[in-house]
Amino acid sequence: MNAPHIDAAVEPERQALAEAENAAGTWREAAQRAAQVAARHADHVDREARFPVEAFDALKSERLLSAMVPASFGGAGLSLAEVAQVCETLAHGCASTAMIYAMHQIQVACIMEHGAHAPWHQQVLAQLVEQQLLLASATSEENIGGSMRTSACAVDVIDGRFSIEKMAPTISYGAHADGILVTARRTAESPASDQVLIVTLLGDLELEKRGTWDSMGMRGTCSEGFRLLAQGHAEQILPTPFAEISDRTMLPVSHTLWASVWTGIAADAVNRAQAFFRAQARAKPGSVPPAGMRLAEAVGLLQMMQARLSVALDAAQAEHDAREAREASNDADAPLSAQLHYASDMNTLKTSISSTALLVVQEVLMICGMAGYKNGTEYSVGRHLRDLHSAPLMINNDRIAQNTASLLLAQRPASPGRA
Repeated sequence: MNAPHIDAAVEPERQALAEAENAAGTWREAAQRAAQVAARHADHVDREARFPVEAFDALKSERLLSAMVPASFGGAGLSLAEVAQVCETLAHGCASTAMIYAMHQIQVACIMEHGAHAPWHQQVLAQLVEQQLLLASATSEENIGGSMRTSACAVDVIDGRFSIEKMAPTISYGAHADGILVTARRTAESPASDQVLIVTLLGDLELEKRGTWDSMGMRGTCSEGFRLLAQGHAEQILPTPFAEISDRTMLPVSHTLWASVWTGIAADAVNRAQAFFRAQARAKPGSVPPAGMRLAEAVGLLQMMQARLSVALDAAQAEHDAREAREASNDADAPLSAQLHYASDMNTLKTSISSTALLVVQEVLMICGMAGYKNGTEYSVGRHLRDLHSAPLMINNDRIAQNTASLLLAQRPASPGRA
């Protein structure tokens, strides 16, 4: 029998597709393995409010901390949507692990997008891949709170060296991080909104603990307060103004990855509700348990969350591709109307997913009843509910809604037939 004819032009495409599928299988399987480790220790992490050491040992072993770093620096080069899938997978096992992982990847994205052409930051990316560094951020500040776009502290640069002191009410997993990205005013004379972002590593840092972390949920994030002192080379300051870093990278990536975490928590709760529902049905063959309507509602809400997240991830990728195309051709920035629409879309993603996830788990609690209310059962969702109460507070939904209202006032209504 003659061998089937394969078009020479098609074969490389098939080979590339096969390699992509193998790579996808590799990182998905790695995320599943890490999630299993996280799940085994999640209750203890929650009870003791301790850093999820075992989960992050697994993530480092799987080399998932450098998942978003481009292959040119030795990373896996995963897209934002793929990293979001990792976050969602981890959230099935331990919400604190997933949130820390998401916050780490936000910092990685900021360095990649705004420092990858600078030699010092190139070295950091390579070091991150080699050593699987964990990066945190210090954007909040005493007397300012969670207003990320203003700073009281200022960076002092003399003879090519910088120094900074910041009183941070929270630095999530700061005591366990290998580096912290710090916001500050550009100079002591700069207004509060004229900020820079500084990449500091362990050798540059001194952290003085100020307070403990005994919270309702997300207890494993260890979001304690610190007095942060850092000094180093001026090259460690990212060249892009923080206002641009925030708008272009930090907020969109934050909202999409956080939403992925919250969706994963809600999905795990729904899985528990479905298992409880099936157990009820088996106990009384031939009848539909009374919780059926609530389960259908919870599944519907979860599907809406997943669809909304998918649309947002597509929009984020389209925005990234369009920006790269404009920069390659030296075109002007995107029209203001498009910028406003994208910003408001990312804002409503955060507020809608954070609110809906809570509704989903509340429905699950009603489905599972006391079996869900009690800790230590296979249907327990108390930790899910407590963890999700942090979601509307991470960049407070009221503040975001107020900002979104201002953006909507500046937008023109879409023409009929257009999105």
